[in-house]
Amino acid sequence: MIPSINMVTAKEILDRIETGGHRPTASRRRVLDAVVARGDGFTAEELVAEVKGLGRATVYRTVRLLLKEGLLCKLSLQDGAPRYTLSQKLGHHHHLVCVGCGIVQEFRQSVIEQMLLNLEAGGAGAIMGHRIEVYVLCPSCQAKEYSPPEHSPRVGALA
Repeated sequence: MIPSINMVTAKEILDRIETGGHRPTASRRRVLDAVVARGDGFTAEELVAEVKGLGRATVYRTVRLLLKEGLLCKLSLQDGAPRYTLSQKLGHHHHLVCVGCGIVQEFRQSVIEQMLLNLEAGGAGAIMGHRIEVYVLCPSCQAKEYSPPEHSPRVGALA
């Protein structure tokens, strides 16, 4: 079972933006409100459609700023499309991504962290970074008897 983790608050995000030397403009607040309200994974285009009256460039610049400040995580889905999720209070973490509905959950497992330390200690070299995204079918999609498209890679298949 993955432990429950608290999401960062809108105030914490605005504080981080200001601490990074950026103004919390009305446009940024509107994009941020949309991000926080979603509570799950999203694309930049979904935000553009959701935040009426703001230009596409403004939304994309705000997404880029939130990424730079470590407030969003960028995921590459199996189809290669970028998807974003609001960072949680977790520090270093990994992601579970539902292939049915796209919901994203962050997790941290000490076993994975220990494996990485063992790789480095075993002479594999200095680990400079890594990324782990586990593609799942969430309980809600399982209940709907979701079946992945024919072209989806099977579990364990190399992409």
